[in-house]
Amino acid sequence: EVGESHSTMVEIKGKPASGRTWKPATIKRSSAKMAVRSLRKSWDEKLKERKNKDMLLEYQKEVREKLATEKRVERERIEERRKQKEENEKKAQVVQKITNTAKLKRMTKKQLKRIEKR
Repeated sequence: EVGESHSTMVEIKGKPASGRTWKPATIKRSSAKMAVRSLRKSWDEKLKERKNKDMLLEYQKEVREKLATEKRVERERIEERRKQKEENEKKAQVVQKITNTAKLKRMTKKQLKRIEKR
């Protein structure tokens, strides 16, 4: 029993020395590991990736342009509504026509600021 070789002994499992119990011990052989792919890509793969990238950039450009046009149209619509509202307010105002220009000379600065020429 004392002379038994290490190959027949069963490995005793306990708490790892690092204290990381959630990390399983890896006991894979180096021959069982996956083969590493080459760092360089083939010409066909490069062309395919470039084509995909170009398509993606084109799509992004289209989306940006579409959003920009929608924003511009919305801004124009809001501006038109604002102008129409101002015109309607001016139409609804009651105005008094000044025929005697001598009145303008007697007016104070405050009164002159309120006068609008139409």
